Amino acid sequence: MITTTTKWWIAPLAAVLLGACSDGQTELPFVRSVYLTQPEALGKQTTRSFSGVVRAAHEVNLGFKTAGQIARIQVSEGDFVRRGELLAELDDADYRLAVEALQIQYDQLRDEVERTRQLFEQRSVSANDYEKARAGLRQLGIQLQVNRNKLDYTKLYAPTDGYIQKINFSPAEMVDAGTAFASLLDVSHMEVEVDIPTTEYLRHDRFTHYACRVAGIEEEFPLHLSSLPPKADGNQLYHLTLNFASRPNQQLTAGMNVEVRITSTDTTRRQGFALPLGAIFLSGNTPSVWAFGADSTVRCRSVVLDNTDTEGRAVVIEGLNGTEQVVRAGVSALKEGEKVRVVATPSQTNVGGVL
Repeated sequence: MITTTTKWWIAPLAAVLLGACSDGQTELPFVRSVYLTQPEALGKQTTRSFSGVVRAAHEVNLGFKTAGQIARIQVSEGDFVRRGELLAELDDADYRLAVEALQIQYDQLRDEVERTRQLFEQRSVSANDYEKARAGLRQLGIQLQVNRNKLDYTKLYAPTDGYIQKINFSPAEMVDAGTAFASLLDVSHMEVEVDIPTTEYLRHDRFTHYACRVAGIEEEFPLHLSSLPPKADGNQLYHLTLNFASRPNQQLTAGMNVEVRITSTDTTRRQGFALPLGAIFLSGNTPSVWAFGADSTVRCRSVVLDNTDTEGRAVVIEGLNGTEQVVRAGVSALKEGEKVRVVATPSQTNVGGVL
């Protein structure tokens, strides 16, 4: 028989027994899941990004080296041409006739000089007459070569790879020697132009590396310094010109926007480690992180912070040695010595862990 004095402990005991015996299992303590990150060591190099534009290093005005009437134009505006490709031709009829006429005279005089040589060897003519005949042949040969050159000049070839930007004449028009027939955008020597602020210009002597990237292209293109004039524009920006270290990808075209990355030595920054901003929390008024231990527990560790890096990450200059694993998300919900379960970072090729 159960008395009223014993009823007070029966209900709690029954609840414990029922809980312990439910399904034959005891309820496990709650374990929080966390994501970890490894501190990334930073040196005394900083990289800053600026917006730049790809430019053709040269715009070449193309013209014939002789005058004449345009007979054929082989290209159109916007066409990409290779070095040595035929662009246009002049009517060469008169130039061919001039070459043929001089060729006939030259052949005739050459035969006469040969006969004079034979007579000179037989002592039938003087040495002076023989030298005059030879000099006349050389002079006519030079005139013949000049006419041959003029005949060659009736054809205009691309001096380098590039894009035909503009054509200034049409077939049948007359053009003078040296007149700009067309303009060619030289893409064999591309460059990048970027404006940098005064703060960067004042430390340009510490620039160590230049590169650029284009949206949609994974490749990074190394650059070399071409010029940095010591003159600011109205916005207090300095104009920096960079050349490609090697011939750029054909996907790069003049006028394309690029991200220019300039690396420099930062003598003012102390060496440290970079962490995501979400890994930092305040313990009281002290910046801290949760260090993951071998026993799957987390311990609060105080750190000293510097300014964020160019990628917006926290820079820790004291409190870490780089070998730790640090909780990078959900830090405000953790407690000192709490046991946690590590969640692996999902694979970029297996999003959701479905494979």
